[in-house]
Amino acid sequence: MLKQINPKLPMRDKLITREFYINKLGFSEFGSADFEGYLMLQKDHIQIHFFEFKALNPFENYGQVYIRTDAIDPLYQQLLAAKTAIHPNGSLEIKPWGQKEFSILDPDHNLLTFGESVI
Repeated sequence: MLKQINPKLPMRDKLITREFYINKLGFSEFGSADFEGYLMLQKDHIQIHFFEFKALNPFENYGQVYIRTDAIDPLYQQLLAAKTAIHPNGSLEIKPWGQKEFSILDPDHNLLTFGESVI
């Protein structure tokens, strides 16, 4: 039986990734060990893991995660208040498939899309 999934995304710089997710998105570090080249972050009931990929060209990165929420409007306002850049093509809107969504890019251009069902 499958119970959960923890996506692993590439990062070029652990300190920059940690700062972005903690200070801009409200994540915290998961666990007490500090693994070289690896980072585990959590918020509420999700975890995202990151592996070091120093040669990553962020403009060629196709890492993506879809994160479901039950409070999209407050989350969107929180990110705007933190001056988090919303993806130019990812403003908050209701999609034809019945999800209210918005997207952001992290420092390595991993696409994070947040969605809440409106049906």
